[in-house]
Amino acid sequence: MKLSIIIVSYNVKYYLEQCLRSLQEALGDIESEIFVVDNRSDDDSVTYLSQRFPDVVYIQSPHNLGFAKANNLAIRQSSSDYVLLLNPDTIVSQSAVKDCLEFMDGHSDVGGVGVRMMKTDGTDALESRRGIPTPMVAFYKMCGLGARYPKSHRFGKYYMGYLPWDKPAEIEVISGAYCMLRRKALDQVGLLDETFFMYGEDVDLSFRLRKANWQNWYIPTRILHYKGESTQKSSFRYVHIFYRAMLIFIRKHYSSMSLLLSLPIKTAIFLKATSALLSVEFEKIRKNLGFWTSPQADPFYLMIGDETAVTDFRHFAMTKGLQVRCVIGDSRSLPAGHLDVVIDHDGVVHAVYDTQSYSYTQMLLIFAKNRRPNVRIGTYDRCQHILITEREVIQ
Repeated sequence: MKLSIIIVSYNVKYYLEQCLRSLQEALGDIESEIFVVDNRSDDDSVTYLSQRFPDVVYIQSPHNLGFAKANNLAIRQSSSDYVLLLNPDTIVSQSAVKDCLEFMDGHSDVGGVGVRMMKTDGTDALESRRGIPTPMVAFYKMCGLGARYPKSHRFGKYYMGYLPWDKPAEIEVISGAYCMLRRKALDQVGLLDETFFMYGEDVDLSFRLRKANWQNWYIPTRILHYKGESTQKSSFRYVHIFYRAMLIFIRKHYSSMSLLLSLPIKTAIFLKATSALLSVEFEKIRKNLGFWTSPQADPFYLMIGDETAVTDFRHFAMTKGLQVRCVIGDSRSLPAGHLDVVIDHDGVVHAVYDTQSYSYTQMLLIFAKNRRPNVRIGTYDRCQHILITEREVIQ
């Protein structure tokens, strides 16, 4: 077996369905298998998906195992040359998997590869290339120097902002959202550290690969990452788990550091976590009491598809009370999609593409050229009448 793809899922069956459909385009004749580890979802994910993707291997856990343990569960059941850890809230371009495999086949010293992750507005996700969060690198990020001087080799090391986006480059940390790993390297350094429940395990594994003299690389092949649709990042739980993971990493790999150096870093982490928690709680109180709230405009949807899709979407939108504008076109008649459409709307616009009129790869190529920060990608499945954006699933 050439490749095993492992996806850990929790209550995101529609995003995962998109991900699996994009993989069908990307895998082609690659000898591969797909594992979906369901972390005790309560949205009937496995029943729903197994009917549509019967060749996928489903592991339905009775408990929420966390990211690391769930991935390890599937890795141990696989026996391929390479393993791809993939988030369910991603869309993979047609060439992404092939490009990574070809790169790793041609570079035997590479233990892991990451890709150019795109946000829903088409901009590059900074976490596509990261440096090891040594105490000083973490300090520069948390105190704001990294954001102020993103291209500095010293202050911008956390996101390695000095690297070009359009060329392969050696990096230090591969994001767990898309992380292709060599089996031989995994056998040497071990699997994901299950001490990390969620967040930090990709940093730890990348660090161990480098310590074992394996290289980690970034490849400028594209995927879309909705970034955390399975996680409520404004929640107390998210803040707690994220900063706990940072502390676990520091304690694990820098426990011998002198108190004089370690204390400021740990203090900074605690202060950052406390500030984030206070911000979360303040926002909850503000919303509950109705203080300082401004009316939010209803979402606006620009739908692009062939005539059949447009007719179907108009009826769908009418039954849901959505503000829409429809444009007839497909990948042949309107290859640039929304880029060739005049959009007269100041708020956020979801450019919704019919999945039968445009392939996922074509959608990503269009958004890679998007220069309108208020325009975000959306998809519409006319067969199931499902609209998906970064914020919602409407059916």
